[in-house]
This record gives sequence, structure tokens and C-alpha cells, in this order.
Amino acid sequence: MTVQTAIAPASFRAGDHIVYPAHGVGRVTGVEKQMVAGHPLEVFVIQFDQDKMTLRVPTAKAKSCGMRPLASAQVVGDAMKTLTGRARIKRTMWSRRAQEYEAKINSGDLISIAEVVRDLHRSADQPEQSYSERQLYESALDRMARELAVVEKINREQAIAKLTHSLTLKKQAA
Repeated sequence: MTVQTAIAPASFRAGDHIVYPAHGVGRVTGVEKQMVAGHPLEVFVIQFDQDKMTLRVPTAKAKSCGMRPLASAQVVGDAMKTLTGRARIKRTMWSRRAQEYEAKINSGDLISIAEVVRDLHRSADQPEQSYSERQLYESALDRMARELAVVEKINREQAIAKLTHSLTLKKQAA
């Protein structure tokens, strides 16, 4: 049984967009009090429209699980600048790099996600990506685009176009 509460904790309110590390951008739809194992528990109810998923996160655990507000304009600017930087690809086995990229994507940190996008981006004149490289690239690009879209109040396609444009600037500057 859940009871909807009108007052949300000061950190997040109904209608706020947030970033949950493992799922990306979601929107807080409310705060509920639930009984779990006989104990009252207050949870944020978060809707992820892109995944058609609802997540309930205990309000006391929101910070420790990495849930955060959307990136500031400065962080977005730093992430965009990261895209224009030089790719830093370690000379380790792909399986190890793939794990590191996955960890960066799931960290929820916009700069780390931008590093994955930058490092895995391939222009038309570069060798084809493997399937797993392409999957990680698409995942990172999508995560970054969704946050950029909400922050800049544009749609996802416009955000992807903006990110792709920044990646091509990198190529032209080299």
C-alpha cells in the first residue's frame, strides 16, 4: 500500500528532472510513503519515459546511490569541450577497456560519458567499429544526448546533432 505525500524532501521535488547513474535522465513524479517489512519508508518515484520504467528510490539513499540533479550549464560546457579533445585510447585489451567504458557510462558523470563518446567516435574515413564498440558508443551518446536535451530544452535529435557537430569540430581542428 502506498500513500502519496504532498511534501517532498528539499533535495528533489515532483517535476524535477534528475540523473540516475544506471538509467540516465528521469523525472521525479512524486514522493510516496510505503510500508516495507513493517517499517515506513519514504521513496522518490522516478519515471524514465525512454525506458517506460518507474523506479522507487528511498529518499535517504538518493545521494549515496548517485542520484543527482541535471548538470549545470558549466558542466555541460565542459563536457562539450571534452568532445573536441583528442581521443585517449589505452593500449589494453578490448575487454578491459569495455569494462572501463561501461563503468564511465553508468557513473552518471557527464564528463566521463563525454570521454567515452569522444574515445569511441569514428568519422567516415576511420576503420569500422566492432559491434561491442558501436553498442557502447551508442549507449554513451544516447545518455549524453538525453541530458543535454533536457538541460538545453531541445529534443533528443537536436541534442545528438549538436554532439555530432562537436565531434566533427574535433576532426577539423586536428
